[in-house]
Amino acid sequence: MSIRTVVFAAAVVAAAGCQAPRPAGQAQQKQDPSAAVARIGGQVVTAGELDESVKKELAQLDQQYQEQRYQLRRQALENMLRRRAFEAKAKQKSLTTEELVNKEIAEKIPDPSDEEMRALYERAKAGGQQLPPFDQVKGDISRFIKGQKGQGAMAEYYDSLKKEMGIELLLPPYEAPKVAVDATGPSKGPANAPITIVEFSDFECPYCVKAEPTVKAVLAKYPDKIKLVYRDFPLPMHSRAPKAAEAAHCAGDQGKYWEMHEKLFANAQKLDVADLKAHAREITGVDGAKFDRCLDSNEKAPLVEKNKKAGEDAGVSGTPAFFINGRPISGAQPLEAFTAIIDQELKGK
Repeated sequence: MSIRTVVFAAAVVAAAGCQAPRPAGQAQQKQDPSAAVARIGGQVVTAGELDESVKKELAQLDQQYQEQRYQLRRQALENMLRRRAFEAKAKQKSLTTEELVNKEIAEKIPDPSDEEMRALYERAKAGGQQLPPFDQVKGDISRFIKGQKGQGAMAEYYDSLKKEMGIELLLPPYEAPKVAVDATGPSKGPANAPITIVEFSDFECPYCVKAEPTVKAVLAKYPDKIKLVYRDFPLPMHSRAPKAAEAAHCAGDQGKYWEMHEKLFANAQKLDVADLKAHAREITGVDGAKFDRCLDSNEKAPLVEKNKKAGEDAGVSGTPAFFINGRPISGAQPLEAFTAIIDQELKGK
């Protein structure tokens, strides 16, 4: 796959997240609220009664649809602007778009060194991947590394075009209706901060790992204005996530919740019970034996389940999921998605 193909693939990556499995959907059916949908003992159950019984769930589905629709339009707009910017620049230089990409980007990306390729190979093996001998996959590794660098170089080049051409995104930010979410759990930031962010996350979710630097950037951008509350939402397909969440709370009993939080996200591939106990012993001030007793007793399991239930009640179906003063934002979104909501909330304070 060429670098140009990778760049213009238009995959919606920024808004992605770990999703729990969902059954296949069907087109929405509209019914008169008074229409009968069932009979029991001579009595009729109406469509209105049925809808009222799932009113909360229907509202959550509608909110998810509206947000996904917005994200689809925004991504399409970003892709449109990117494509037009490259076409305009290519025309200015009397080149085709592909020639421009090759000349300004592809040809400037050096071949990776043997050390760089070997390091990636060893990391993959350490992560549990079963790989052929290095010499057999060396070419594939080289193409992968160049592709990754190409995407980064393409993004940098487009950033320069945005400045040069005065490209500005005018699409208003998505405004989701606020959701009531209890801000209970381990927290960072002042208790009376004007902005409270409740994060539902999963230590085994790769998108949650990806979101961590953005969360840190948000806290750094708004010092003393944000209280971050972390709540557990282990997904069904992540079998080690519940125990990892328990481990964080066990460390929290010893005043080391956030240290374990960092350790778990930094080692998302090492979350077996033995790994969790090893991580605890690497944190200064944690009593290993006390931690082990807590973890082995499963005493934190009800707390983890309580957090997950709170997320479900708030409409969370995938991770990471954030609520900024009650306004939901889903997936590993870029910093700008957070700042747009935060700035609006601060204006209202």
